[in-house]
Amino acid sequence: MGNPYRGDVDLVVNGETLPMRLTLGALAELETELESSSLMALIERFENGGFSTMDIIALLVAGLRGAGWQGTKVDLLAAQIQGGPIKAAQSAGQLLKCAFSLSE
Repeated sequence: MGNPYRGDVDLVVNGETLPMRLTLGALAELETELESSSLMALIERFENGGFSTMDIIALLVAGLRGAGWQGTKVDLLAAQIQGGPIKAAQSAGQLLKCAFSLSE
């Protein structure tokens, strides 16, 4: 189970609960993967609804890898995410929110 005070968000993949965390390394990989010019541009892309399904996958992979997962984008594309596309998108949004807000 992920630690919400550390910015972790859990995602159930193939029946296994996995933590996600956006470390600086994971964010750098995400910027490169999504060809984003800056972190602010990346955040605005998601806030304005200008993201695609592959953007969500890239964000989830970055978060999973930031928490130590050894899988790849191909692995996640073939996986079953509990809650389907809606839960995946919600988890991606929560991951960004946790990474860029102060814990209460």
